[in-house]
Amino acid sequence: MILSAHQPAYLPWLGMFHKIAVSDVFCIVDTVPYSRYDFINRNRIKTAAGPLWLTVPVKRGGWATGRICDLRVCENGWQRKHIASIAQSYRRAAYFQDYAGELAAVLAKRRAFLGELTSDLLRLILRWLGIDARLVVASDYDFAGRKSAYVVDMCRKLGATSLLFGSHGREYADPKVFEKAGVEIFFQEYQHPVYRQLYGDFIPRLSIIDLLFNEGPRSLEILLSGNERYANTAK
Repeated sequence: MILSAHQPAYLPWLGMFHKIAVSDVFCIVDTVPYSRYDFINRNRIKTAAGPLWLTVPVKRGGWATGRICDLRVCENGWQRKHIASIAQSYRRAAYFQDYAGELAAVLAKRRAFLGELTSDLLRLILRWLGIDARLVVASDYDFAGRKSAYVVDMCRKLGATSLLFGSHGREYADPKVFEKAGVEIFFQEYQHPVYRQLYGDFIPRLSIIDLLFNEGPRSLEILLSGNERYANTAK
């Protein structure tokens, strides 16, 4: 069984969906600390003026543990702004009408915690793409240890025999720890495809909604194209 994992992300990029598509189980690691410089509560879309950040405002005080799973959303009208920005940027895209209504409904729903929002959006987009990997959430388990030991414990408790890291996993994963545990590890080396976009030259690493609005039912085929079904081995 192949496992991959990543912290929560708001309207993630294509590479995250590639990881999920080639996995049997995907773990949302919401037990790590929040960083404002990651994509946990923000991502980019393409507008006529260039890339635009969409950021979900979060409460920086009043969350005791510092973990992402305890991070609360500020209710200041951000939903209306995001929905309007998406509509203004993509209303002329070929498949905008196929997804816009359902996306707006999910965004408009009020939630106390950021993790609820990102999980609901992730499940929605996986359904649109036709990806059926099983999703689990780290805060529902008691994974123990640090760095490689933590991930090995995740593999053991979820029954994984193989693990797919992102490309940055090479910076902290200890292959010997996984070999001793009997877990085969791989590292993703995602080759970003070029697809149809609005507004001039192609811009990579945008939110998945840029691909969906422009390419519709071909989106899964496109995001997998040019990539190994299983990423480069650690050996």
